[in-house]
Amino acid sequence: MRILFPAAPGYGLMLPMVPLVWAARAAGHEVLVATTAHMVKIAAASGLPVVDVFPQRDIGEDLVAEDSGDRSGEVPDGYWELARSMRPFDLFTLAMTEGTVTAGRDFRADLVVYCSDHQAGKLAAVALGIPALEVGNRVSWSLRDPEVREATGLNARMGMQPDDAPVVRELRDRLGLGDKGPDLLGRVDPRAPSLGGLTGEEPDERDGVPWLPMRYVPYNGGAALPDWALRRPAQPRICLTLGTVAPLLPGGSGMLKQLVDSLAGMDAEVVLADDETDLSLLEPLPANLIPAGFVPLTAFLADCSLVAHHGGSGTTAAALHYGVPQLVVPSGADNDLCARRVVDRGAGLSIAPAELHAAAVRAAAERLLSEESFRRAAAEVRAEMSRQPSPAALLDSVVGRLGR
Repeated sequence: MRILFPAAPGYGLMLPMVPLVWAARAAGHEVLVATTAHMVKIAAASGLPVVDVFPQRDIGEDLVAEDSGDRSGEVPDGYWELARSMRPFDLFTLAMTEGTVTAGRDFRADLVVYCSDHQAGKLAAVALGIPALEVGNRVSWSLRDPEVREATGLNARMGMQPDDAPVVRELRDRLGLGDKGPDLLGRVDPRAPSLGGLTGEEPDERDGVPWLPMRYVPYNGGAALPDWALRRPAQPRICLTLGTVAPLLPGGSGMLKQLVDSLAGMDAEVVLADDETDLSLLEPLPANLIPAGFVPLTAFLADCSLVAHHGGSGTTAAALHYGVPQLVVPSGADNDLCARRVVDRGAGLSIAPAELHAAAVRAAAERLLSEESFRRAAAEVRAEMSRQPSPAALLDSVVGRLGR
C-alpha cells in the first residue's frame, strides 16, 4: 500500500507522526511525508521520503519575520495577511493544500493519514477520493471533547480549524469539493485514559466513525549524544526547555532567563535543552546549568526527576511517557490546556507567566522533587500509556479494515 502522510511544518506538529510513519514503512508499505519549510529536512533526517508541497517560501520564517522582510516568490492571495496576523493554521491550509493534493496524485496514494489539526491533509483526502485515517497528535485536546468541538473562541494558534473557516471554504470551492468529508477508517486519540483518552474502540456519537486508542511514542529527532546524557546523574536532574517556538516569540528569552535564574543554586543538575536562544542573553550562567543545545528529550528524560517547560503538547506527552513530574509555564497556543491536564491529573504544577518569579518557581520545583504524589501520578500515567496499542498495532488494525 502507498500511504501519504501530510504534516504541518512544525516540530510539535510533524514529529508526533514519525513513529506511525516508521511503523508503516517497517510493515512494508510505501510512504511519503508531505510537508514544507524546515520540516522537509527534519523528515528526511528521520529516514523518511518527503516532498516539499510549498517550496515557494519558508512558512516558518514568514510567520516570525518583520514586515520589511523579503517577499519574493509567488504566494496565494491572503498569504501575507495571515502571516502578519499570526494565524499559522489558516496559513498552512492556504499554502499547502493544493500541493498536498498534487503530491498524493503523483504518488498514487491508496491511503491518507493526517492530523486533526492539519486541514490541508483532510482536504487532500477528500480531493483524492481515497480512504483516510485522522490522527490526534496532541495530549491537550481531541475532537472527541465536546468543549473543543463546540468552542467558538479558540485562539488561532491552538490548531483546531473549523470546516467553515473562510480559508477552508474558499479551498473547497476552488477544488470543487462542496461539503463532502473524507472517507474515514477511524480517528485516533493518543491520550492516556485518565487524560481524556480511550481504553478501547468507541464510535463517534456524531457520525459513527470509530475512535481508536494509540500509545503516544515520543520522537524528538536524532543527535550524537554527549557523555552526560548516558549517565545517571548524582543529583536530581531537571530538564528545562521552552521548545522550538516559544524562544523565538517576544518575551521568550526573558521567560527562559527567569527560569534559569530561579533554578540556580538548587541541589540539582539543570539541563537546558535549547538550540534557539542566544546564551549571552542568559549570562551569567549558573554553575548547576548544562547548556545542552539540541539534545533529543528522549535521550535523557528517563533519568530526569522534573521537566520544567512551556506546555507544548510534544514536551508534555514525552514527560508523561517517561513518568516524569512537570512544572508548566504555559505560553500560548494550546499550552494552557496541557498545563490543565497535567495539574488536574496530579502529575505536576503550573505557574502563569504573569506570576512567574524566583520564589514561586523554587517552591514549585522543590515540591515536585520532594512530594511522592507527583511521581506516583506521573508513573500511573506512564503505565496507562504502556498498555495502549502501539503505532504498529494500530496501523495493522487500520489496514486490515481495508482488506489489504
